[in-house]
Amino acid sequence: MPMSIPPAPANAVHLFVSDAGTHIRWLCDAMEGHGEIEPVPPNPLVLLERAASLRPRTVLIDFLTEHPHQLFSTLELLRREQPQIPVIGLGLSTHPASMLAALRAGVLEFIDMAAPAADVPPTLRALTERRAEQAGTPRDGMTLALVGARGGLGTTTLATHLAVAAQELQQGRTDPAAAQRGTVLLDLGLPERDGLLYLNLQSDFHLVDGVLHLQRLDRTLLQTALAQHAGGAAVLPLPAKLSQIREISLADVQLLLRKLAEFYALRIADLGGCAAVDFVTQVARDADQVWVVCEQGLGAIVSTAALLERLRESGVPQDRLSLIVNRFEPDAVLSARDIAQRLGIGPFHVLPARPQVLLDANSRGELLVESRRSDPYAQAVFGLARSLLPTLPDTASLAQGRGWSTFMTQIAGRWKGQRRDRP
Repeated sequence: MPMSIPPAPANAVHLFVSDAGTHIRWLCDAMEGHGEIEPVPPNPLVLLERAASLRPRTVLIDFLTEHPHQLFSTLELLRREQPQIPVIGLGLSTHPASMLAALRAGVLEFIDMAAPAADVPPTLRALTERRAEQAGTPRDGMTLALVGARGGLGTTTLATHLAVAAQELQQGRTDPAAAQRGTVLLDLGLPERDGLLYLNLQSDFHLVDGVLHLQRLDRTLLQTALAQHAGGAAVLPLPAKLSQIREISLADVQLLLRKLAEFYALRIADLGGCAAVDFVTQVARDADQVWVVCEQGLGAIVSTAALLERLRESGVPQDRLSLIVNRFEPDAVLSARDIAQRLGIGPFHVLPARPQVLLDANSRGELLVESRRSDPYAQAVFGLARSLLPTLPDTASLAQGRGWSTFMTQIAGRWKGQRRDRP
């Protein structure tokens, strides 16, 4: 073993999920003097119990099995309950299926049993050191998940307006490099590809293509392949044939989101109306903020309550959740504050009801943030966009002064007065 690698502390434990005795012995020999390998059978409940009691530095997964896809549910449970533990795959470069399964599972590192065993300790040490450095470093940019309990709540309308508004604000930065990184909208809601429709765009490149070309993704490819709005915001939609989604896994989407973070400062994932709850909760769990879109109607509130329960059960932190009360009517019996209290959610924001104006703009293929910037809806969206980009010079007064809820209350009040003044 290389003498340049100092031994790990005696209490450094690495769990190894495998029932293959030869693989266990190979890994124990490779790690001799550099930490303890604790074998664990491929049973999710046993793995969680051992992870909670032993507090391992890493969890290694043996993908050299006849059915590696069966490990995915175990990994999802581990990430939900113990997200701080890095997961490493183990397999053979001469056995491509094991490498592909590890990639699809979203492991952070891969150990090739065909390589020298002496490579294992430095690989594990480098990973833990890298994770320690990342823990003290702010995340690059922002991933926002917009979720709606069902279709028709206006989630996609908000997502498209927000992406265009945020892109415009980012282009106003004095730092050219920061402005260049911009915004990407992941058009993942249902009905599929409505975001493209609202932005008057077409795209042959979609989510599954992004996953399948993950290793090739760079700025040039993204600028060429992704649909791009005239204002500069990029769009990555679902495939036109939803059956293609079966070609990828939730872990694939995780990897793609991490990759996009290298090129886009703001990633907005529109998940409105998506019926695949596991998909919604996975993306939401990885997001920096989750905005839950609701209306003042009883049906929307009940559906949203059920969605929030699933999000919380899946491990989405409460402090990342915010409520967006869409199509807000000041004269309605239930106020935004009442709805937030009923749903048990803290921060809330309102978007005024502007059905006719939005319908007219949509019929013309326009967005209010472009065509009618003074409209209360457009003003509200720009306020939300500024809250996502707190480092912008024109955001400071809002961030340091009035809260966004107060700001929107004043807008809603003025709009209410305008409605009463109409003949």
